[in-house]
Amino acid sequence: MLESAPAFPILRSMRRGVTLIELLLVLTVTGLLFGIVLPRFATLADGLAVEEAAQHLVGAHRRGRMTAILQSRVIVLTIAPESLVIQLGSAGPELWRASGPAAGGVALTGGAKQIAFSPVGITTGLSNASFQLTRGGARRTVVVSRLGRARILP
Repeated sequence: MLESAPAFPILRSMRRGVTLIELLLVLTVTGLLFGIVLPRFATLADGLAVEEAAQHLVGAHRRGRMTAILQSRVIVLTIAPESLVIQLGSAGPELWRASGPAAGGVALTGGAKQIAFSPVGITTGLSNASFQLTRGGARRTVVVSRLGRARILP
């Protein structure tokens, strides 16, 4: 079979490319979509960071309570923006340490607070405490009861 040459060889090569107008249109639409979507992703990232910090704080609380019960000793959990620390008694050796909410860019209102767990897991000293965690527009409150329960409120 013989192929015939195109009547206009210049048009054949132009069909393979993209015109400047098409390229500008695609860039404009992409820019508009990014302008709409990116702020929503920032809000989502703030919410996820605050939720992660709240879960981490509740996990440290549970770890401290279980350590007090298993060792049958008084255990103190220190909650600070920079760190979460579990130690034996108020001045005893450090048993566990983790980064605090500030590591994820989450603010913890108030200064460092200590929660002491009795050997049966009930908190003494600071009880029925609440911890406010915020980042951007996202906010969570961790409430600790005297009975040793911790829950996250929106």
